[in-house]
Amino acid sequence: MNSRSSAGHRLRRRFLRPVPVALAGVLVAGGVAVVPMLASGASAAACSVSYKVASQWGDGFQGVVAVTNNRSTALSGWKLAFTFGAGQKVSRGWNAEWKQSGKKVTVTNTASNDELAAGAAVSTGFLASWSGSNPAPKSFKLNGRTCDVVGAATPSASADVTPTFSESTSPTPTPTATASTSLTPTVAADGWNPPADLAQPLDEVWKHVESTYSDLYGFKNYGWDQLMATKGTVNYCVRWDSDNPVTATTRDKIHTALRTQFNKWIHAMVDDGKGYSSFPYTDVKVDVVGWAVKNRSTLQWSDDSVKVYAGVLDDAGAPQCAPDCGRFFHQDGDYSRCPGKEAEHYDESLWLTKGFEGGAGGDWGQRVGQEYFTGALDQENIHIYLHEVGHTFGLDDFYDWTPTGVSRFIMNAGSATEITTFDQWMLRDFWRHLKSRYGY
Repeated sequence: MNSRSSAGHRLRRRFLRPVPVALAGVLVAGGVAVVPMLASGASAAACSVSYKVASQWGDGFQGVVAVTNNRSTALSGWKLAFTFGAGQKVSRGWNAEWKQSGKKVTVTNTASNDELAAGAAVSTGFLASWSGSNPAPKSFKLNGRTCDVVGAATPSASADVTPTFSESTSPTPTPTATASTSLTPTVAADGWNPPADLAQPLDEVWKHVESTYSDLYGFKNYGWDQLMATKGTVNYCVRWDSDNPVTATTRDKIHTALRTQFNKWIHAMVDDGKGYSSFPYTDVKVDVVGWAVKNRSTLQWSDDSVKVYAGVLDDAGAPQCAPDCGRFFHQDGDYSRCPGKEAEHYDESLWLTKGFEGGAGGDWGQRVGQEYFTGALDQENIHIYLHEVGHTFGLDDFYDWTPTGVSRFIMNAGSATEITTFDQWMLRDFWRHLKSRYGY
């Protein structure tokens, strides 16, 4: 429901994804990447609603709902109401307060998005369960008025549509070769010097981000914020959402993979041995400070090299490290109730779920299939994980558009298996627009 579970994605990306958002996804209320989507075309109704299933698996799915105020005056406070027709049950949501009573669902503004200007739109996402069928709701009411329904769709179980920034869910990609990119720079007056052939698509991406992220500059839990708060360290909780046993050897390989893979994004910020545009790090320390598991017996080691949280479950029954120790739950940095205080706090979670297809990413961390991740430990690039870390840093999904002249890059799920030059410059562009908040 409205619990601040780390399953939610607080970043909003036109996302899962995930993003899932990006989840677009699931950018960035807690857990899926979600960015506002504007309805197209005029409407006689006072409001219009777009409802999409971003990702669907087994008995769960992620949805994205975009609401547009078609009135000529602003709304000061809004509440959306609809009814599920096939027993779907919401477990949590982000970028709004989600509640469900029986079949009836209400979605209410938060303090940060209570004002909905004339012609403006707001997007919110949620996670829910389903069984048998998963039809879209037939009607929606905003503050008691019936809305037009725009683009409602019910995908098949293998649907790969992913919303934008908050919990991002990305479909399992079928990778193709990565196209090479010219590195000829063009120098701008402010020092912004991307390759000449990438200047236009990068500009298109940033304009898209500015027009679709509901709280782009106000959101304070991007991966950038986490790194600045910890002075270059990322603490992880591994959520082992599986009954498959884990040996000490596998545990250590997972820890090593996290350090290596996460730093691939950091290394994309390095030029000539220094951080690009005053970015203060060329490498960051990635520590695993906890493992969460339903049953301790699943972990086949007895040493005390890492803290174990056994039987600590979220609202949906998935294992998690102590919320009192999580940055997602305590963005004020107050870990006084964490047993190990700040030393045992975790900034992100690697959520490894048995049978999960695709991925999800946001400010809370990344979620991928347990079998996929452990099967990819010896690979040079664990590309679904890399895609989801991109969402943690604020990068968007590209399920409904691609910028001019580029189509193969890791944030365009399924098109590349490694961080490309275009991904690198999108990351740098995000940094240059946010760095002033950190004094750079």
